[in-house]
Amino acid sequence: MTPDTAERPQMSAEDFEELVRRAPRELRNRLEFLGGRLCVRHGPLDIDEFEELAAAAPETVRLEYIKGKLEVKAMPDGNHREIFVWLQEQCMQYRPDLRLYPESGIKAEAYRNGRARTDGAVAQRGHFRGHGEWSDSEGILMAVEITSHDRDTDRRDRVDKPAGYAAAGIPIYLLVDRDNNTVVVFSEPKDGRYQQSPSYRWGSVVELPAPVGITLNTEELKDYAD
Repeated sequence: MTPDTAERPQMSAEDFEELVRRAPRELRNRLEFLGGRLCVRHGPLDIDEFEELAAAAPETVRLEYIKGKLEVKAMPDGNHREIFVWLQEQCMQYRPDLRLYPESGIKAEAYRNGRARTDGAVAQRGHFRGHGEWSDSEGILMAVEITSHDRDTDRRDRVDKPAGYAAAGIPIYLLVDRDNNTVVVFSEPKDGRYQQSPSYRWGSVVELPAPVGITLNTEELKDYAD
C-alpha cells in the first residue's frame, strides 16, 4: 500500500452527506466522517441497523459489516472490471453449470453476523433466485475479491475476509491481488480459518480445487497490471 493509498479517504465528503441524508432518522446522529473514514458513535451497529443503513445508501456507496465494524468498499476501476470479466469467462468456459455472480451480499463470519459484499460469488446457475440483498453462505462454492487501491485493502481483503469466509464455510476464497500481482487460493476451511493458501504470480497456471475444479491460465492478468 503506497503512501498515497494510505491517505486516500474511504469516501467523498459529498457521498457521506448523502448517506446521512438517506440514513434512517435514528442513525443520522451516530454517523461521523473523521480523517476520511466513516465512523459510528455510541457503539457498533447491530445487524438490523446495518442492513437498514446499507439499503438506504446511495449507489456510489457500498457498505459492509466486517468484525463488528462499518466498512466502505471501494468502487471498481477499469482494470478491476476487466479482471472480473476475465474470470467470468473462465468459469463459463470450463464450468457451464456454474455462474460468477457480481457484487453479491453474503452473510459471513461465525453465526453469520457479518455482511460482506464480494466482488464475485461462484454458485450453481439459479442459486440466488428469490434471495434478498444478503444471502446465506450455504451453496456458495467460491468467494472472489479483486483488490482495489484503497487504504483498507490490506486488512479487509487479506485478513478479515479470509477469516469471515472461512468461518461461514465457503469452500474457496480467491483473491486477485493487484498490489502484489498474485493470485491467492484459500481453501479447506476449518475452525474459522483456511488451511491452504498458496500464492501464484500472474502468468502461472492456477488450479482451483473442488468443488470448483477449474484450471486458470493467468497470463492475461499481466495486461491489467497497474
